[in-house]
Amino acid sequence: MTSTAMAQGSAGRKAQPDHLGHVIFITAAAAMGGFLFGYDSSVINGAVEGIRHKYDIGSAALAQVIAIALIGCAVGAATAGRLADRIGRIRTMQISAALFTVSAVGSAVPFALWDLALWRVLGGIAIGMASVIGPAYIAEVSPPAYRGRLGSFQQAAIVVGIAISQLVNWGILNMAHGKQRGHLMGIEAWQLMLGVMVVPAVLYGLLSFAIPESPRFLISVGKTDKAKAVLADVEGKDIDLDARVAEIEQAMHSEEKSTFKDLIGGRGGFLPIVWIGIGLSVFQQFVGINVAFYYSSTLWQSVGVNPESSFFYSFTTSIINIVGTVIAMVLVDRIGRKPLALVGSAGMAISLALEAWAFASKSAAGTLPTAQGTVALIAAHAFVLFFALSWGVVVWVFLGEMFPNRIRAAALGVAASAQWLANWAITASFPSLSDWDLSGAYIIYAVFAVLSIPFVLKFVKETKGKALEEMG
Repeated sequence: MTSTAMAQGSAGRKAQPDHLGHVIFITAAAAMGGFLFGYDSSVINGAVEGIRHKYDIGSAALAQVIAIALIGCAVGAATAGRLADRIGRIRTMQISAALFTVSAVGSAVPFALWDLALWRVLGGIAIGMASVIGPAYIAEVSPPAYRGRLGSFQQAAIVVGIAISQLVNWGILNMAHGKQRGHLMGIEAWQLMLGVMVVPAVLYGLLSFAIPESPRFLISVGKTDKAKAVLADVEGKDIDLDARVAEIEQAMHSEEKSTFKDLIGGRGGFLPIVWIGIGLSVFQQFVGINVAFYYSSTLWQSVGVNPESSFFYSFTTSIINIVGTVIAMVLVDRIGRKPLALVGSAGMAISLALEAWAFASKSAAGTLPTAQGTVALIAAHAFVLFFALSWGVVVWVFLGEMFPNRIRAAALGVAASAQWLANWAITASFPSLSDWDLSGAYIIYAVFAVLSIPFVLKFVKETKGKALEEMG
């Protein structure tokens, strides 16, 4: 590309969209996949004890039923990138929505424990696909000057999904007079909690018909005129569309279709940038964040809190989660991704250490002294706040931005799969860990929060303000 064309392309990147509201709508629609992720992650929180007593299973078996959806998520995440490169981002979203709808219906009326697990795997595949395609699509349609904030919509949708599911669960529990196995609409309360998921799944599918295909995908399949129309819509009608398309084409011509083997380095391992993406994903989960969303009701009940209050505390935690995410969305393009990650790591480490100290005072009767109970409650909310204003947002933004164009789809799939597997490891191990030593579990999570600090300082590069074509 000539220097003139590059300058024109750079000017185009800085142009403000003519219809920023429309760009926000497009981003929000794509981020509905994140909403499903958050809703599913947290809705099971209200069903844990109902499933335990319905099928009379212990902590280990219960953990597998809860965590098995994450195996499906890993599969969905691993396949979504290549699928999106073949049939497009929008079609991939629609497949995800259809799978999740079927899963929600099946989860609400299972015949036995085995098919409940099967429906959760199917839903996991759908969410894994959405978790990959959402950040990638948003990064591809967002004007570079707004990409950080728009990329934050993915995490914002996740935390709103968590909050809405907790509110719905709390409402259903109260309608069932505080009984998770109380009957409503002909089924048990916990089944209704899972069945309500069909609503956001259908909405996600409908919204996918109202947004345009990614301009990068359109250019890749020769639909340049349609790509120009989308670029004009999202980056501004005054930009030099020919220069912008040429810039994207040059980047695409220098790359091959991303495949798994493209991620392999000279010594048979992954390329360093892929390992960094995997590391970000693993640290995000190994601090134990999803314990707060999968098991918080059970956790509070295990230290003497009644069911209604435990559900309410889960809801207040989800509100703190939203507050932290809004803070991150405001700051991510102002101060950068790395500073937020470092502040969050320090805050999480301190909060988790305080929770470990408080839970160490748990009595044989399963209660906490008043002082320790207060510290545990405040520290739990602080932990979620520091996660939300940092790692909850910046990891999704990093994964959407940090990889070179030639490997972006495949690398994002691998990193997201690692995230789901790490999530599974934490989710499947927590019930047994808490039976062994609840305080010890939180010490482990605190150690990972501390270790994330040198990892970010040494290996992670700032991506603030860079165009996707500049990565690598």
